[in-house]
Amino acid sequence: MNFLNKSDVNLTKFSMTITNHLFAKQEYQEKNIVISPLLLHTVLSIIAAGSDGPTKHQLLSFLGTKSIAHLNSFSSHIVSHVLSDASSDGGPRLSFLIAGLVDKSLSFDTSFQEIVAADYWATLASLDFINKANEATERVNLWAERRSNGLIRDLLPPGSINGSTKLVFANALYFKGAWDQQFDSSKTKYYNFHPLNDISVEVPFMTSNKKQFIRAFNGFKVLGLPYKQGEEDMREFSMYIFLPDAEDGLQALVEKIASKPELLQCMLPFQKVEVGDFRIPKFNISFGLETSRVLKELGVVLPFSHGGTKIVESPVGQDHYVKKIFHKSFINVNEEGTEESAASVATILFKCSSPRRLDFVADHPFFFLIREDSTGTILLVGQVVNPLIG
Repeated sequence: MNFLNKSDVNLTKFSMTITNHLFAKQEYQEKNIVISPLLLHTVLSIIAAGSDGPTKHQLLSFLGTKSIAHLNSFSSHIVSHVLSDASSDGGPRLSFLIAGLVDKSLSFDTSFQEIVAADYWATLASLDFINKANEATERVNLWAERRSNGLIRDLLPPGSINGSTKLVFANALYFKGAWDQQFDSSKTKYYNFHPLNDISVEVPFMTSNKKQFIRAFNGFKVLGLPYKQGEEDMREFSMYIFLPDAEDGLQALVEKIASKPELLQCMLPFQKVEVGDFRIPKFNISFGLETSRVLKELGVVLPFSHGGTKIVESPVGQDHYVKKIFHKSFINVNEEGTEESAASVATILFKCSSPRRLDFVADHPFFFLIREDSTGTILLVGQVVNPLIG
């Protein structure tokens, strides 16, 4: 594993903070969830780049950086390096796009336009929100659907744009990677999965007799599934599955990792071991969320109140603020690989076992993440509480 700099660690901290807060909500504890912390981080970075005063400082603090210049530089590196497509070279297919849409009665601030275009590769456009709100909603949804290869549909619900809407940001992430070591579909069989507080259900499990990247700790295990790299690609994408030993141990495990996110790097498996009983369920999740409430609960309040932004050129005395941020993600995990889309130095607290023949049977709730390992960038995080409920 490569050394991660402070910005990468801050992104991991941001990702796990969002994850822990969302997963802990009672309304989501019995639901499959998939979100892209990277998309949320990028949207907030763009808003920060167009903010001033206390709003800017609150966003910078939450994102873990000291200046807009540093944030823009970091985001530019992520967009240009981590999120570039490698499908022509045999690696993952990856597409990442951002659109800023403003009501035609206004125009984007010139300096903001330059920053967003240069560092975030964003497309900016004007639409008629006042007279053609429904048409504008349809255009944003069509844009997200096209850019996500048809996986993200209805990103904006009906009524999310109306005559009072002035500014909308939307982004989409599409990732399709083949496992470096694919599963044999002829060996896929049905076994019981044990949802929390529910009756066991039969679901298809993938299996393999080959060595796997697994580490066992006190109370949980971690499985690493690398994706196939492009011939000239220096990036290393992997899915990691965090499986608590206890069937009801998911929330406690997420809380434990979120409390020390800088240790995440230390938990990841780095060598293959012989496997005993090895089974992973196939799953398919689509999840949508309006994120402003979650962000407010985490202390990001000012961007959603009057004033503090200079994204658009406004008449004197007229302020604009963020009303809502819509987020939607999708993931499909099967024998071939994964298709997904979405519009540290410290005391080790976890005792790790020495390599040996290990079982890894993901037959109860677990959480997963998809990560680019050379930078530590987390693209996607999710929990599976029942593979049958997409």
